[in-house]
Amino acid sequence: MRIGIFILWWISIVSSPQGLSQRTLRERSGLEAFDTIPVTAKKLINTYKDFIVGFSDNHIIFKDGSKIVWDGGIQNKSAESLLENPDLKDMFSQKYTTGLLKQPPSANYDPGRIRNEPFFLKIYGATENEVKKNLTEITWCPKLVGQKITVTKIKGIDKKLIQISKELDEHPELKKYLTHIGGTFAWRNISGTNRHSMHSFGMTIDINTAYSDYWQWSCKCTNEEAVIKYKNRIPQIIVDTFEKYGFIWGGKWYHYDTMHFEYRPELIQ
Repeated sequence: MRIGIFILWWISIVSSPQGLSQRTLRERSGLEAFDTIPVTAKKLINTYKDFIVGFSDNHIIFKDGSKIVWDGGIQNKSAESLLENPDLKDMFSQKYTTGLLKQPPSANYDPGRIRNEPFFLKIYGATENEVKKNLTEITWCPKLVGQKITVTKIKGIDKKLIQISKELDEHPELKKYLTHIGGTFAWRNISGTNRHSMHSFGMTIDINTAYSDYWQWSCKCTNEEAVIKYKNRIPQIIVDTFEKYGFIWGGKWYHYDTMHFEYRPELIQ
């Protein structure tokens, strides 16, 4: 009996550094208990736990000690402000729903298009050279297409795209949508803005532009307030396959971009 008690005591001592409980370690580090963290912040932490250690004093805390504010405290932001200067909380302000889009999105409903740029610079690389260190080349749809594309290895995105490619490769009826990939990595800004395109991080893929629709092509403008008529020619099976692996689709935005698939699993957990 005494031996058993000693073993349990010894396990409790060596299970955490210097014999401290996890609660004590968390308190000393200043991190909040997980059950006190905002629900959407938990989604971000769970998705990027390779980079994030926790949440403290309204900030997401990264493993290197740096931090980004969660809620900037500004209420009722305009659509323009949400795009140009969102905090981390704002990225979850519009719910992304997987599956069939039952009706065109309402004005300025663009779930996933609201992005806190400092966060993605932190995850994928703050400069073109930093991003390039994590890029790799894969073969897209070896049977139907065989095109070489460049994507990031971060979060296993290259492996996820290989799986997507493998599944789509079994559908010859989809070939015309999958050939001539419109783009993956390209360090650049979004057309008409000073914001980084998500292509800058190698975690986004545009499929064949010949069968795609984009709001700026439709209105022949970059005016976010333009009245836009929804268009889409991308088959649902392609959308479902990408969503299965954590990619959101630009065809679910009012400012639609139907060629565009972007790795954002925190939005579709």
